[in-house]
Amino acid sequence: MSTDLAYRSATELAGLIRARAISPVEVVQAYLPRIDRWDGTLHAYVTVCREQALAEARAAEEALAHGAPVGPLHGVPVAVKDQFDTAGIRTTSGSRLHAARVPDEDSAVVARLRAAGAILLGKLNLTEFALGGTLTYPFGQPRNPWDESRETGGSSSGSGIAAAAALAAATLGEDTGGSVRSPAAWCGVVGLRPTWGLVPRSGCVPVAWSMDAPGPLTRSVEDAALLLSVIAGPDGRDRWLRAAPVDPRADLDRGAGGLAIGVITTLVDGPDTDPEVREAVRRAAETLRGLGARVDDVALPLVPMAGAVFMALADGEAAAWHHATLRERGGEYDAGTRRRLLAAALVPGTLVQQAARARAAIRAQVEEALARFDVLLAPTAPTAAPAIAAGQAPAPAPAAQQGAAAQAPPAENAPAPPAASPPENYTYEPDGRRDPFLNLLGTGPEVPAGPRGEGAAGLSVAEITVRGVVQSRGELLAMIQGPDNKTYIVHEGDKFVDGTIRSVTPQGLVIIQDVNDPLSLVKQREVSKLLRSIEAVKQ
Repeated sequence: MSTDLAYRSATELAGLIRARAISPVEVVQAYLPRIDRWDGTLHAYVTVCREQALAEARAAEEALAHGAPVGPLHGVPVAVKDQFDTAGIRTTSGSRLHAARVPDEDSAVVARLRAAGAILLGKLNLTEFALGGTLTYPFGQPRNPWDESRETGGSSSGSGIAAAAALAAATLGEDTGGSVRSPAAWCGVVGLRPTWGLVPRSGCVPVAWSMDAPGPLTRSVEDAALLLSVIAGPDGRDRWLRAAPVDPRADLDRGAGGLAIGVITTLVDGPDTDPEVREAVRRAAETLRGLGARVDDVALPLVPMAGAVFMALADGEAAAWHHATLRERGGEYDAGTRRRLLAAALVPGTLVQQAARARAAIRAQVEEALARFDVLLAPTAPTAAPAIAAGQAPAPAPAAQQGAAAQAPPAENAPAPPAASPPENYTYEPDGRRDPFLNLLGTGPEVPAGPRGEGAAGLSVAEITVRGVVQSRGELLAMIQGPDNKTYIVHEGDKFVDGTIRSVTPQGLVIIQDVNDPLSLVKQREVSKLLRSIEAVKQ
């Protein structure tokens, strides 16, 4: 039962806790053993708040027993990037320099999570000062939960790992140049960079003031919208902040019908994009077309220069913030971080001004496209997660940085657009031998699969919820929940009352053939929710 709880969505856990069907203590106790078992390998956490989380869970349980009013995340265990200040809990920023730093108060987003009833499981690993390019991680090398030899993406590495490996119900990261979206892409979860100025940054160790944006990493679009609804809005300290125009959870179920979607050919068909990634984006575009969206190609010829523009501007801002510490304690920085900051400090002002003008031109091109399209579609990263190379910093994901360069601080009435990375699929090694699903994430509840052809017998498609995928003897099986709240393990070929399972993929995508036509219950539903969530926060 505890493993089953760990895989539940934050939205569902919150509902079950409010209904007193499960207790907050029970939920916290579902995650702590998973952290004990896997974090020694994955290094998602810098600090685990074990006793505090259990104490908060008991307090949450007592509040329910006394009928006290509860928030939308009451009793739900979450974890946050160790870039956000937490009162009485060290905030390391992934650096030896801050290894003993203990803030006196919570950052704005952590305070809002707590006010909504969330329980803090701990602080999550990241590249040093969220900059990227870290060579030696002082709190352990983050490893991809799907393949421990591969990169996770950064800088919100631990946030991506913990969301994907069910080491927390939901996580929070921060995105300057793709730091939420890259881990989401390479770890296979949902990552949302909100509209710049929608979420407060007070108490968040800065990377680049003009681009920093806290955002959620979750296992579902619905959970991302829930967390955004909690953390968004003015905090009274940042004049750039604005209120969300609508609740981010509005219209999640309306579908993609009527949306205009532009496929950025400059990125999709670019020379750096792997064929598998290109095919996945084109396949997603056709799925959206089938859901009723209008899909057309759009060229953004200036976008390829955005990565260089981003580095010139963001690294310069970071170098300014670190200037005094670099002079006094430069030897305590990781070599990769130190090199990057020192190089940025030497960039001449004339070049920075040229980069600023280039950013304005790129932004204008993006805004022109968004005047014609509701959503722009491109790969978050042009390749699958690369192998971890000892002593060598991973290359950044260009597409994510290209998006960041367009998300500069806006003119008073021209807000920067949001960006999101939904999970798509898995890539395989050229020889075809790569195991597409590791036992780590395949560890579901101990429920045996029924006889082939009978696992879904008596269930209706409309009654089931897909919980995940497990592996048994090399075969991928779907883990579903029926209307009786029981968990069923089903095979490809198993029959529902009104359909047949045709395919199960490592991403939890279950293709079901009904009497009339095939439809992807999970992926289509999630894609539609993602697009509507983006629309809800786009101004």
